[in-house]
Amino acid sequence: MTSVLQNVAIDCANAYELALFWSRVTGRPMHPDDKPGDHETEVLMAEGPVLFFNQVPEPKTVKNRLHLCLRPDTTRDEEVERLLTLGASFVGDHRNPDGTGWAILADPEGNEFCVLRSASERA
Repeated sequence: MTSVLQNVAIDCANAYELALFWSRVTGRPMHPDDKPGDHETEVLMAEGPVLFFNQVPEPKTVKNRLHLCLRPDTTRDEEVERLLTLGASFVGDHRNPDGTGWAILADPEGNEFCVLRSASERA
């Protein structure tokens, strides 16, 4: 017997607004029934699990133990700039002079995520 990964759940203060941010990041739609004020929202990914946003009363207080890693279809550095304009904040720089490495950003509620090199940058 096995289990199937259904979703990645992200606790947050404002489920609709955070899902909207991640919808813009991924270019994927939110669930059509989701609306402002909903305490549970989803971003429907093309493949893999749904991003599920669950509104909780307590604030984020420590570093994530689990985080998302993004591989852009443009360059890593161009994607970092795009995400900053969407409302992400810069957390850490692990980019190396030879072009390897990644950047750590945080979404508007402080959840860290990584931006990796694109497939073309890795080739």
